This record gives sequence, C-alpha cells and structure tokens, in this order.
Amino acid sequence: MSASADASDLAAEQQPEEGCTPRHVAIIMDGNGRWAAARGLPRTEGHRRGADVIRRIVRRSIEIGVEILTVFSFSSENWSRPATEVSYLLGLLRRFVRTDLANLHKNGVRVRVIGAREGLASDIRALLEEAEHLTCDNTKLTLVVAFNYGGRQELVAAAQKLAEDAAAGRLDPKSIDCDTISERLYTFDIPDPDLIIRTSGEQRLSNFLLWQAAYSEFYFETALWPDYDEEAFDRALAAFAKRDRRFGRVSSQAAT
Repeated sequence: MSASADASDLAAEQQPEEGCTPRHVAIIMDGNGRWAAARGLPRTEGHRRGADVIRRIVRRSIEIGVEILTVFSFSSENWSRPATEVSYLLGLLRRFVRTDLANLHKNGVRVRVIGAREGLASDIRALLEEAEHLTCDNTKLTLVVAFNYGGRQELVAAAQKLAEDAAAGRLDPKSIDCDTISERLYTFDIPDPDLIIRTSGEQRLSNFLLWQAAYSEFYFETALWPDYDEEAFDRALAAFAKRDRRFGRVSSQAAT
C-alpha cells in the first residue's frame, strides 16, 4: 500500500461517522502559557497563537455541522493572574469584536457570551452586547464564549435567584427540580454539551460547566492549545462517534 493511501485511510478513520457529529462541543483551551514558556516567549504570545486556533476550529465546526461550539476563554479565577496578562487578554477580546466579529457575522455565526457581567468595565460589557446583538439572528453556528465564567459561581447565582423567588412567594421551594435550576443558569436556552475537549493533557473540568457536564463525553488531548488543529478536532469527534452514550440507562448494545 502506498504512503498516500495510508494517509487517506488514516484521515478517513479520523472523520466522525455520518449522523454522529455532536450537536454541542465545548473546549477547555489549555496550554497557552506552557507553549510560550517552552519557546522562551512571553505568555501573551501563547494567547495570541491560541486565538488563531479558535478561528480555525470555528471554521471546521461549520464545515462538519457542529451546531454549538463553546470555548472557555476567561474564567472568573483568571483575574488573579498578573495584571499585564489580564490586560492582554482583555485586549484580545476587544480585537476579536473589532476584527473577527464582522467575519463571523458574514459566515452566519451567532455569538453568545456566558458568565458574570457585574463588575465588568462598561466598555467590555458594551463589546459583549454588541457581539450578541449583531449576530443574534444567525443560525449556521452558535459560538458560546465563556467569559468571566465559573461553574460554581454560576450555581451560586442560580441558587440566589431561586431563594429570591421563594422568598417573594413566586416559587414553591418544593417545586424546585433540575429544570427550575437549569432555567436560572447562564446556559438556560443552550443544550448541554455532548462532548467536552480539554487540551494540554490535563484531565479536570477546572470549574467549567459543572452542572451541564453531567452526561457529557470527555476527550483529553495532549497537544497544547496553540498546537491544536483541525486534524486533532476531527480525532476527538471520531472518538465521540464510537462512544455508547447511556445517560444512566443500560447499554444500547446490552439491551439488544
């Protein structure tokens, strides 16, 4: 068999099976700092390269029919990083809205931002609102940007809303169930992720989508985020296509 045939077979194996593409993929984009440090570069260069990867994965998601792509861009804990790094990350967000938003809009991408907005600078809040407003009617792909986001903080905020409604007599505490909690999360109108990918070899959620990940499939990639590419993304989706998702029930294979 020729080398070109081998490459073709490998590429075919890495393609998700038809009809098995996950509707919602979430990504913990980890490893920008380590990538930069390994090359003697400032951490900000890792973040810049990482932003380029997001653009490629958005394009690939559209090509293969992923409906929702969620990226963990800035956690509520990231404010504790050095001020220069935080400033650079906020600058990346500003450049994203100024330079990438028009292209995303042209390609039918809807932008949603999840996370706490209280306490954010007014210009940052305005940018987030601009991105959501401009793209709100697009249907090709929903790009969910988790910014100033923390899973525990999201659950605390939901609990506070429930407590306020109960105290005001708008809600019977005995009626609280999974649906009433989900309705008060940032993701109230977004289906839970089918697949969560984390790069850099780390195997933890790091306070990301704690409630929503209850029945997600996980795929851990060793590559650092700036080295991630479409081929690695396809590998993750091909692995997902082979998973037997049971949601607490008996295996579909065992039931037949």
